[in-house]
Amino acid sequence: MSFHVYIVASRRNGTLYIGSTDNLARRVWEHREKLRPGFTSRYGVGILVWCRVCDTREAAKDLERRMKEWRRSWKLRLIEESNPDWLDLYETLNQ
Repeated sequence: MSFHVYIVASRRNGTLYIGSTDNLARRVWEHREKLRPGFTSRYGVGILVWCRVCDTREAAKDLERRMKEWRRSWKLRLIEESNPDWLDLYETLNQ
């Protein structure tokens, strides 16, 4: 089983949300479809712009917690380094 830390956005340079999960495709789909009330539903955050695989659930949760403390500029730089066009990576998950 793999664990992921991910960033979803409302649009390029828009609202960001960082989360972790053991089923990335399902969790991003839930964000996109606004299936759970809360932050991502309220702000229309559902474009997968960055993700990283972690070996354990604990490693994923730890990275998620640390990233949530980062400055916004650091998060934007991280996205820009690997996804400069802010493509929706959800489309590539099942390939």
